[in-house]
Amino acid sequence: MSPLLEVRNLNAGYPLARGLFSRPLHLPIVHDVSFTLQAGQTLGIVGESGCGKSTLGRAILHLLPPVSGQVLWKGEDLGQLPPRELRKRRSEFQIIFQDAVAALDPRMTLGRIVSQPLITFEPGLNRAALHERAAEALRLVGLSPDYAARYPHELSGGQAQRVGIARAIIAGPKLIVCDEPVSALDVSIQAQVVNLLMDLQDRLGLALIFISHNLSVVRHISHDVMVMCLGHTVEATGRDAFYAGPLHPYARALMAAVPEPDPVREHARLGQSLPGELPSVLAPPPGCVFASRCPHVVSHCNSERPALRQIVSGHSAACHFAEVL
Repeated sequence: MSPLLEVRNLNAGYPLARGLFSRPLHLPIVHDVSFTLQAGQTLGIVGESGCGKSTLGRAILHLLPPVSGQVLWKGEDLGQLPPRELRKRRSEFQIIFQDAVAALDPRMTLGRIVSQPLITFEPGLNRAALHERAAEALRLVGLSPDYAARYPHELSGGQAQRVGIARAIIAGPKLIVCDEPVSALDVSIQAQVVNLLMDLQDRLGLALIFISHNLSVVRHISHDVMVMCLGHTVEATGRDAFYAGPLHPYARALMAAVPEPDPVREHARLGQSLPGELPSVLAPPPGCVFASRCPHVVSHCNSERPALRQIVSGHSAACHFAEVL
């Protein structure tokens, strides 16, 4: 079966100020990322803050134009489409943002906010049709159609995120990029929103890219997991294989940082977190991106960057010594 989405050797970054006649320059953030995603599946992308997860999500949707590489949507290279054609495709892939309240225009009613994609992609709809479609989208996310007359300041964080989800699904997309959609919510509300996304996935046949630093949430919602460190993919595999035993030292460190429900065990491991911070993107290391913090580092790691390679069937890691660690 052909994948719904295929990302090939994608590089992305942010433009830097330049002189009038100088070549365009970019601050590189995402490096040589590749993966495929089938319809109805969820890819969980995990890593520390600053590892390039959100930049990757925006580059996939061409909200941030990739520096190089390809994003194939149903086999079609989005980078080769004229702007008008790309805009038509945007109804098929949407995004949910981390800060739900800030993502809603405070001057607009919720009904108008939710129906905004229809105004863009289906301009022939009359006001009654827009109202009906907005009411249905609100019902799908667990809100009464009466909410259409409210404003964003009248909502809780969880309700605001439900409105963001309603806006994302109203045009009938096949892919939604979820950019840390529950990180700003209370734990109990996080579970409700994640379960809502899973229910909508089953009901609407959605593919999801779920970006998060919360490994517990990713385990609950994802089919496959990709771990990013300083813009590079360092591990990629199925969910069960990843949580049964990550292969890369960085992925193991992330797993070890998940809070323990047992207070005795949690207290015993305090102070065991990895020292230091991620290297700066302005001065990336020449070798392994995790070398400065890895407990297994040798001189070879500092000079040669390991390629992402299959270690066991269906389980890839970018580590020189993944087989023996």
